[in-house]
Amino acid sequence: MKNFLLADSIISPLGFGTEANLENLRNSKSALQLQPANNRFPNGYYAGIIDEDVLDVNFEKIGKISSLTKLEKMMILAIQDVLNSSAIDLENLGLVMATTKGNIDLITSNNFEGDRVQLWKLGEVIASFFKIKSKPIIVSNACISGGLAVKVANDLIRAGKCKHALVVAGDLVSEFVMAGFQSFQAISPFPCRPFSNDRAGISLGEAAAALLIGPKANSHSNIQYVNVCTANDANHISGPSRNGEGLVQAVSRVLENSNLKSDCLDYISAHGTATIYNDEMEAIAFNRLGLQEVPLNSFKGYYGHTLGASALIETILTKHALQNNELLKSLNYTAAGVSKSLKIIKENFKTDLKLALNTASGFGGCNLAMLLKKEI
Repeated sequence: MKNFLLADSIISPLGFGTEANLENLRNSKSALQLQPANNRFPNGYYAGIIDEDVLDVNFEKIGKISSLTKLEKMMILAIQDVLNSSAIDLENLGLVMATTKGNIDLITSNNFEGDRVQLWKLGEVIASFFKIKSKPIIVSNACISGGLAVKVANDLIRAGKCKHALVVAGDLVSEFVMAGFQSFQAISPFPCRPFSNDRAGISLGEAAAALLIGPKANSHSNIQYVNVCTANDANHISGPSRNGEGLVQAVSRVLENSNLKSDCLDYISAHGTATIYNDEMEAIAFNRLGLQEVPLNSFKGYYGHTLGASALIETILTKHALQNNELLKSLNYTAAGVSKSLKIIKENFKTDLKLALNTASGFGGCNLAMLLKKEI
């Protein structure tokens, strides 16, 4: 049984809807802006943050803004956009949600009931808004969450639990999250520069995304979900394996399980956080896999690291890359800053694309590799 990536939507500082995001990506526009100084960041910090006033103006068309948190509004808008373009039976729709921290910002707020900070409650609120009857499944596995949620959705359909599944992911740039990454001294003083020799850490971003997965709906539904494999490198709570072992295993397994060879790949959407260890680990892993000549980019220079949403956003962007035969440059790349060579995409260009690899890695040693294929 084949499942395909159907309708999708991205809600981010670069636009509300996938097409608005793609237009800004093609024009090399970044969501990363200098944010106001505070006690923790006396010189300010770079992050991609959605203007809540703009969010509310868009949300007022479909719901009451005072009854929902910022993250809930972002996720609901993404889902609504998908449902508007799809004739889907909500009675037979699975719902899979991905996030790392959910409504964690509510720990310092008295505006909502106490259980609203719980991830299960986030799922309940979203499902209730759309009157989706199936119980939402919450996936929270660090920064591979959005990609892992796509696998869970595919597995639900293959198991006969639903005909279609909706994946939604989102995270915020909250004080809690900023404090955590600052404690690692991992926040870049300038917009992040993945794989570059002058990279100095991550920039954070917030976004939500939604993706419908299921059987082929029409001739335009030509991007097939092939497979996802994961592996844990068991190295460190926050640092990846220095030799890329977890990522190597994830990619090797997904290729082997799909009866494919590495020389079939046309494009890699890498995790590319711009931290010293992540980018080096990925470069080593891709070289160990013989993928050093495959065109590769990171979308973190556009969005920042959107945590649990990042792998889903990058899945959607990889889908559109395949559909449009279009590769976008790795924004903010300057010069090679890893010990092994990579074919970093430096300018936007058109080329024939059939098979793409999307990778993600996260705290706790998790690694994910996803294959997407264009059906000709």
